[in-house]
Amino acid sequence: MSLHAAAMQSIISVKNLSKTYASGFRALKNVDLEIRRGEIFALLGPNGAGKTTLISIVCGIVNPSEGKVTVDGHDIVRDYRASRSAIGLVPQELTTDAFETVWNTVSFSRGLFGKPKNPAHIEKVLKDLSLWDKKDARVMTLSGGMKRRLLIAKALSHEPRVLFLDEPTAGVDVNLRQDMWKLVRALQVAGVTIILTTHYIDEAEDMADRIGVISKGEIILVEEKTTLMRKLGKKQLTLHLDQPLERIPSALSAHRLELNGADLIYTYEEKGDRAAITALLGDLAAAGIRFKDLQTTQSSLEDIFVTLVAERRTA
Repeated sequence: MSLHAAAMQSIISVKNLSKTYASGFRALKNVDLEIRRGEIFALLGPNGAGKTTLISIVCGIVNPSEGKVTVDGHDIVRDYRASRSAIGLVPQELTTDAFETVWNTVSFSRGLFGKPKNPAHIEKVLKDLSLWDKKDARVMTLSGGMKRRLLIAKALSHEPRVLFLDEPTAGVDVNLRQDMWKLVRALQVAGVTIILTTHYIDEAEDMADRIGVISKGEIILVEEKTTLMRKLGKKQLTLHLDQPLERIPSALSAHRLELNGADLIYTYEEKGDRAAITALLGDLAAAGIRFKDLQTTQSSLEDIFVTLVAERRTA
């Protein structure tokens, strides 16, 4: 692929990005990341991993210590206005003039980016977010869910090509979460690139085309979602046996089993493995192997980070 074609494909390009705060804390270490035009990209990481710092730098809120970032071909430092107007940011926290009306707040956001008035666009955004009947309400009178919708409306007011959602569903009820994802998918269809940070793996699994994992200020992995879920979406079924086995009987060789003393451990993937578990339990009974208890464990996101970080150290 030519350099030009690569640039066309990436809407955000992050090269060798580092951030050290005045305290000496190094929040980002030599981050390289390409976000493809039109994709939904999920950035996963535990709290304190650097997700918000990375977003804040791309959005021009925090200055980088070193490295280069371009948004839609514009350098975020040299072409600050052009790069910033390409981006909508939905922050975690609501900072809005509580005495203003919904309509004025969203219209004002559009004006901040130097965009001419466009009441039809503001109306569409408010309708898409089920805020239209609240257009004349003061912000202070809105419920928590409505305020979250308002943050999204403000971010979309100037028709950005890239939308950042920073922990968009933390503390949000299920209905709003569903609505939000419908809207995100509709925006993607309309050509908007979406980057969301989350620590809910199911959210990333539902929504994203690709997933990046950040840990201690470093991007440790970027994968297509389907590939990553195949690697990570594993569960374990542990059978506590009545009697320890010396080895796994050949009658059970068709199953992915490990023996650990009096425990027989079966690793399976999330989807479509109920039948396999039923077959395993049938084969155990046929082989006369009895168990007194069983438990299942699933990789939590923390386990996954630990595994990925450990793999990276040994690589």
